[in-house]
Amino acid sequence: MGEKLLVTSSPHLKGPKTVRGLMLDVILSLVPASIAAVVIFGPRSLTVILASVVSAVASEAIFEKAVKRDVTVNDLSAVITGLLLALTLPPGVRLYVPVVGSAFAVIVAKQIFGGLGTNFVNPALAGRAFVMAAWPLQLSSKWVAPFTFDAVSGSTPLAVLRSGQTAIPSISDILIGNRLGSLGETCVLALLLGASYLIARGVIDWRLPAGYIGAVFAGAWVFGKSGAYFQGDGLTAVLLGGVILGAFFMATDYVTSPVTGKGRLYMGIGAGIVTILIRLWGTYPEGVTYGILFMNLVTPLIDRFMVPRYYGYVHDVSLRRKARAAGRRA
Repeated sequence: MGEKLLVTSSPHLKGPKTVRGLMLDVILSLVPASIAAVVIFGPRSLTVILASVVSAVASEAIFEKAVKRDVTVNDLSAVITGLLLALTLPPGVRLYVPVVGSAFAVIVAKQIFGGLGTNFVNPALAGRAFVMAAWPLQLSSKWVAPFTFDAVSGSTPLAVLRSGQTAIPSISDILIGNRLGSLGETCVLALLLGASYLIARGVIDWRLPAGYIGAVFAGAWVFGKSGAYFQGDGLTAVLLGGVILGAFFMATDYVTSPVTGKGRLYMGIGAGIVTILIRLWGTYPEGVTYGILFMNLVTPLIDRFMVPRYYGYVHDVSLRRKARAAGRRA
């Protein structure tokens, strides 16, 4: 009788994965793209990445101390926010842009709502949207020529494709990153290597990026060529811009994506549709940021209809009404 029976609340089964372990997997998956950015655009790319990451970590620690919360920088979520934001920026951007953007992402989009697990939009994309609105020229003109590290002016291949011109890089150049673009979007091979690692480790669900990429491909194929249907270049539309980075590394955020596989597929399709709408008929040449942010807001609605009903739940409204009426008569 000396032994005590301990009764605790669910869940009673625990898996081997931890928040820190999952975050570390994501960081490792982004290492190839980060290295590729430094190789393609020069050492200043590393400065931009470090400025963004340090700002994100420092902002989280300072804010949590200020509001007397436990400091949670050891979970590495702030590192991922800073790293992802940096990879969406041009190589020649002024350093105050990633610093302020990361601070906004961590404090406004994450910590004000309670910290990790309570934010309703992806913090890195919220930071990206903020700096895009605050300093649009910094995000549209600070390009660096690949492998030469020279500052250049001009349009990115995605903007060229949107204008209807055909002077875009070959598929091989797109894959290795021999083109203008943001730090993390140019070398597609590096992104796919990191994405393969996440899928193999079971960190992300393949259905969300598949729905996203499929929707962008289909939309560009059907409507991508002005004056003609089903003649657009869907493959190039997927490989150019931030579709790969957004589909595998941002849209799949656990906190802001649906909890069911079917829901994730629907979120991916929705984000792809919004992205292609902005690309083809919007003001901006790229719509990844707003496509994912919009679907972050729709995620609670998706979960409401996609989460499986518990055993005995009557889905049909008329049957529920009959059951309530029978109960009242009894």
